Amino acid sequence: MAITIILAFMALFILGTPVVVAIAVPALIYVLASGFPIELLAQRMTYALDSFPLVAVPVFIFVGSLMNQAGITSHIYKFAHTLGGRVPGGLAQVNVIGSLVFSGTSGAALADIGGLGRIEIRAMTRAGFSRAYSAAITGASAVVGPIFPPSIPLIIYGSATSVSIVQLLIGGVMPALLYTALLMITVAWLARRHNHPRSKRWPTIKELWSTFVPALPALITPLLLVGGMLQGLFTPTEAASITVAYILLITVVFYGGITWQRMRFALFDTVKTTSAVLIIVSVAALFGWVMAVEQLPQMFTRSLLSVSTDPLMLLLVVNVLLLIVGMFLDSTTATLLVAPLVSAPLVLAGVDPVHLGIIFVFNLMIGLLTPPLGLALFLLSDIAKVSMWSVLRATIPFYLPLFFSLLIITVWPELTLWLPKLLR
Repeated sequence: MAITIILAFMALFILGTPVVVAIAVPALIYVLASGFPIELLAQRMTYALDSFPLVAVPVFIFVGSLMNQAGITSHIYKFAHTLGGRVPGGLAQVNVIGSLVFSGTSGAALADIGGLGRIEIRAMTRAGFSRAYSAAITGASAVVGPIFPPSIPLIIYGSATSVSIVQLLIGGVMPALLYTALLMITVAWLARRHNHPRSKRWPTIKELWSTFVPALPALITPLLLVGGMLQGLFTPTEAASITVAYILLITVVFYGGITWQRMRFALFDTVKTTSAVLIIVSVAALFGWVMAVEQLPQMFTRSLLSVSTDPLMLLLVVNVLLLIVGMFLDSTTATLLVAPLVSAPLVLAGVDPVHLGIIFVFNLMIGLLTPPLGLALFLLSDIAKVSMWSVLRATIPFYLPLFFSLLIITVWPELTLWLPKLLR
């Protein structure tokens, strides 16, 4: 029965059915055909949303939207431009630096692309970069958002697998910095090869200071979040609300406030995005319950452990699996459906759950840039006004730092675990 349900889901998905419907219909038929009461549907779906960690998801979505509407992203970009405009690669390097800074508040790749990405692509095309390349580096740099704290995908992963969300968020710091460094090296290599434009001179101390001061309140946000969670002052869920209060405070005190119309747009955008995420959470929970009843996790565990009991070998197998999954499912759906299946056998084999969480999410972020689903590719295509295939071709060089980073993160667990262990 479990195999039949999975095949039904895959068939509906391939036929172009919306992913929520493709998940819900097989689960609904199973519940009705098995004689369970119809009330069970509502019970399992609402139970999944009755989760304290998930409260952070809409709040962090609101943070990213609020920063865009308040104009804080433009100050971040100006500082990044001044800091990195002269580095080989020019505005492409600025793009990477800006994404790292913005990721410390938004926690989502698509929020980075939709907010700061619009500014970055417009500035790069004006400076002489092609639209396709501008879109490609914007997508590649946005991947760092869900790895560097705060991270909405890591919060969802922790909620789905009962792993410490604080440890996951701290564990993402070093992998995010590694990927950022490798991406900047790739950008510099491409710049020298194609003679990309850059600033004519290095900034003066005065110029650097004049852009640093306006951006400073926003730059402090990640330190505020991470420091507070490590000191036990608040949980990741509470940190999201504190971030909103802090962003509103600096918006009024430092950035001249925000109009009610822009605030309303940020709220509406948050409700719309949150609804799309949480409806997937609810139907995926129902699907997961069906799989649990059919004992699919136990079957998957036995099958995976029969292949090998070596942790590294299992991680390499799971990497291939997740790269394929990421090509077809968005990160939220993939996390809720696949994470409970994958985590059990690997943790049983000795893989650290925090290490596995970072590998899992990084894989799915690569999926944002791989067809046929590739949500980031579609969004970038729309923003840059070029075809998705043009963006994909321009993205090819950036798969090198993506996969190299994934390999290092996989074979070197201490890169992920060093900071969480140090700060325990």
